[in-house]
Amino acid sequence: MIENVSEFSDLKILSDNIISEVQKTIIGLDTHVKTLTFCLLSGGHVLLDGLPGTAKTALALSFSNSLDLGIKRIQSTPDMMPGDITGTRIYNPKTLEFEFRPGPIFSNIVLVDEINRAPPRSQAALLEAMQEGQVTVDGVTSILDRPFMIVATKNSLEYEGTFPLSPTQLDRFMCKLNLNYPSKNNEILVLKTKINPNTNLSPVVSKSALNQAKALINKVSVDDDITDTIAKIVRSTREMKSITLGASPTASISLLSAARGYAAVVHGRDHVTMDDVKDISFDVLNHRFIIPQIDISSNEQINSDEQKKQLLDQIILKFEG
Repeated sequence: MIENVSEFSDLKILSDNIISEVQKTIIGLDTHVKTLTFCLLSGGHVLLDGLPGTAKTALALSFSNSLDLGIKRIQSTPDMMPGDITGTRIYNPKTLEFEFRPGPIFSNIVLVDEINRAPPRSQAALLEAMQEGQVTVDGVTSILDRPFMIVATKNSLEYEGTFPLSPTQLDRFMCKLNLNYPSKNNEILVLKTKINPNTNLSPVVSKSALNQAKALINKVSVDDDITDTIAKIVRSTREMKSITLGASPTASISLLSAARGYAAVVHGRDHVTMDDVKDISFDVLNHRFIIPQIDISSNEQINSDEQKKQLLDQIILKFEG
């Protein structure tokens, strides 16, 4: 287990160790594991979106189990109440006082499974924790332990008994990762892993090492031309006529934070390049702007990822170099 992280080269080793452990149960999603890693270390949250059966929950659990952190799981349901997430105050007849029973949000990594099955009131119970790292119940505020990350899953093709995520909720996620069906070879490998399953994952990184890694990422330098380009890219999403709702200033902050984490974790670098911004721009921005669609088959607007990617490529091309 990695106990100390002091150099930027250690961050790449940390990421590689996590990937190796996750590969015992998850095939073909190494890039997603890297994104989960730098989001955790950058203080961000991740939304896993995709078709049913594409290993969204399995990925989140395997990633969590590879870390020496507290893990809680919330299975979203239409009748879920905010107190089921944050916790409630319960009367104790012995002490004649109300005692606070913390909910599953009090953990380092919280898996919110099928988040769009939770009603808006319960979804909103996550907002304070995701933005400020704290929870307020009955006027009493509690600070959450660090590191803290929400990993939520969402099935893109299920409409019965679901509730759309508001732009405010979506804006809390640093990245949205899309999971598609595996390739033929990867699907065969998945089947082989089920013949002789190896489901006993062990933590490969300690909590103290993760906090050291977080502090190291805060030292990643960013030149003025990079910050200027990030601002221009995000502002362009608000100015294009083909985009109904553009990305907010929060998206600019997320893109900057993600670029610093990506440079350090994926490349072991102490500075951000334009290629880092380009590589992670889609994952950071694809859920933060809306494009008009003709085909509306539910009360949630369907957005084409391919169209969004083309628009972002056009925007970035204007500011490259």
